This record gives sequence, C-alpha cells and structure tokens, in this order.
Amino acid sequence: MSGLGGRALTDPGTDGDGDFEVGPTYTTQPDLTDRGARKGKSFQFSMTLAESEIFDGKDATLDRSKPVNATRSISVYVPDAYRDGTRAAVLVIQDGPGELNLVRNALDNLTVATDPARKLPAFVAVAVQNGGNDAQGSERGLEYDTMSDRYARFIDLEVLPAVEQNSSVKAAYPNLRFTKDAQGRAALGCSSGGAAALSMGWFRPELFSRIITYSGTFVDQQDSDAAEEAEYPLGAWEYHSSKSLIANSARKELRIFLNVNESDLRSTDAESTHHNWVMANRRTAAALKSKGYHYRFVFGRGRGHCDAAVKSATLADALIWVWRSYEPSGE
Repeated sequence: MSGLGGRALTDPGTDGDGDFEVGPTYTTQPDLTDRGARKGKSFQFSMTLAESEIFDGKDATLDRSKPVNATRSISVYVPDAYRDGTRAAVLVIQDGPGELNLVRNALDNLTVATDPARKLPAFVAVAVQNGGNDAQGSERGLEYDTMSDRYARFIDLEVLPAVEQNSSVKAAYPNLRFTKDAQGRAALGCSSGGAAALSMGWFRPELFSRIITYSGTFVDQQDSDAAEEAEYPLGAWEYHSSKSLIANSARKELRIFLNVNESDLRSTDAESTHHNWVMANRRTAAALKSKGYHYRFVFGRGRGHCDAAVKSATLADALIWVWRSYEPSGE
C-alpha cells in the first residue's frame, strides 16, 4: 500500500475488520469518560459563511424557506500529548461540536495508554458546525449530501488553515501545522455528517483516508437540482446500488467504520424511494467487503438514528481501529 508521494505504509492486518453486533444493552466505554488524565487545550471561534469561497450560503439550489447560519462555530481540541512544531494529525467532526466530548476523553486517556494496541496518536480534533437546517434545499444538505469533493475542499482549504491561523490557537501553539498526509487525516460524522465523512475520503482520498460514520445517510438525499444529479441521480445511494460506485471503482486507500441501528430511519417503500438507512448501510458494508477494503460494520440492536448509547459503547474502539497502523510522515 502507498500513501502520500508513494510512501510505503505498514499493513494494518485485518484484526477488527468485518461485521459486528452490539446491544440491546449498552455500557459506556471507560476510555470515553473522564479518568483523570492530563487535559489538553480547547478553543472555539467562528467563521462567517458570506466570506467563504466554497460555501457562502447563497447557492442556487438552496430553499430560501430554510434558514442559513450567518456564522459557523469551529471547536478545536489539542491533546496534552501533542507537541508543538510536529505535523499534527487531525480528526474532523461534522455537525460540531458533535461527538467532541467523547473524542476529547478518548484522546486524554488513549494517547498515554501503555497498551500499544489501544494507543491513539495525538491528533487534533476539529469540530465544524454545519451551515444550517437539514435535508434537501438546506445548507447542511448541500454541504453533506452532495456527491462531490466540495466539502473536502472546504475543510482542506478554508477550515484547517483557519484553525492554524486563529490567534488563540497560535498563542498556545505557534508552530501547529496539520499534516498533508491523508493517512493522518480522519473524518467522523453521523447521519448526513456520516455521508459527508465518506464523501471526503471517496472523492479526495489524497486528503482524507480514515472514516467513521454513524447512521450514515447513504440514501438519495442530494438536492434534485444539484449539478451532481447528472452523474449521481440517486445521491449517496449510488455508493452501493444503481451505479454501485464502491464495487465498480478501483479500491481507494481508505479505512471505513460504519454503524447502523435496528430502528434507524427507513421508509415503508424503501427499494423504490431509496431511503432505507439500514439497507443502505448493510449494502455499503457488503460492497466494501467485496472490494477488499479494511472496513468495520457495527449493527446496533434495539436503538435508532444516531443513538448516543451506541456511540458511547463503541466510539473508543472505532477510533482505535480506524487509526490503526498510523505512522507520522513528517509531511
């Protein structure tokens, strides 16, 4: 396998790959709680949508009855184990702050773990608020459900540089720079945020390679008047059905964690409307397996959409699995 510039990567093996079930009872993983480890530093600032060159809140596909946020909040957590001046690995969290509290505890506890099999790299967590509202015609839907590299470019070209240049961040970490190596860049999201995470890696695998999705919206939720409809008329449903993008494309350098829950969103006429979350996630997992990807699929029994108990019972292991074999490149 190769990553940035053809750099040889350590084969992570297949431990933890495959299909799993959890529930119907759930216990929060201890590593996702405050266990008294040394804390890092938290930062928060806002970005103005109107000043963005990629998502300015004025897209022609937007339904004007759905409000667009004037600003988006950016929350940043730098773990105590990070050393200023080293190229920082990063996890981008959609719908910020999203799962940031859980991730923060995992970083505190697992960057100093004595068991190498459960140790996390000292990545920086960046939680990005969506642009507002939900589903077709919304700014959030435009950002997350569109089948293109637009959101990945937004994170790479606007959000991560804004974090590096933020005055509070610079005061504490004057030499913080994010790695350009895709193997050191991960994305996490739930629902449409999960679809965004997968699309970040799918359309720009040279930018993001480690993906965690909960209740991913791998269904037809792209705006019907989006330009991308011409190539992907069924939106994210195309990953696993119709065009079968995963099956019919060359395997990309991605590690992908997927979750769906027993009572997740589904329509009564799912096959014709392309809106069955359970079916969509099962098909996506099957396509990844068939294509030889490193994937981990977790089915949550007795729970619904983006369930907090499922996340609390699985996210530490998901982070450990998705970051497995990461070795900083210095780039």
